[in-house]
Amino acid sequence: MTLDLTMPLSEHFTIQEFIISETAQRKGIDNTPTQEIIDRLKTLCTNILEPARAALGPLRISSGYRSVKLNTAIGGSKTSAHCLGYAADVIPLKATRRDFARWVKDNCTYDQIILEFGTPQDPAWIHVSCDPRARKQVLKTVKGGYAPTTI
Repeated sequence: MTLDLTMPLSEHFTIQEFIISETAQRKGIDNTPTQEIIDRLKTLCTNILEPARAALGPLRISSGYRSVKLNTAIGGSKTSAHCLGYAADVIPLKATRRDFARWVKDNCTYDQIILEFGTPQDPAWIHVSCDPRARKQVLKTVKGGYAPTTI
């Protein structure tokens, strides 16, 4: 399936931001999402990313959808919400990563917010998920997995 990379998911986000992967390109991995996954990415954009962008300014998606093969190649969790189109790793360009995480927690319906790598005070990026389970988990990465945290 050939996908139009300029396909809008919402006003400010396109499919390209969510599927382009240097690892996939280097290893020849097809990272084309199904329509069901595209619909989930649209929900993620509409319910979390667009409102956060309106409040905090531009956001960079460092990782969005990952096919199972791509997720395996990068060493992602076997239960990663990225593989289902529910999650993105985000770096805000005009706000701190913690401020972004706090804003999502206070203003959105979410499943998980994970402060990933770096330190809890200065994470490298923020994982956000719109999985319909809406567990409202706020986590940080720790050796061997994740632990609850506050923001």
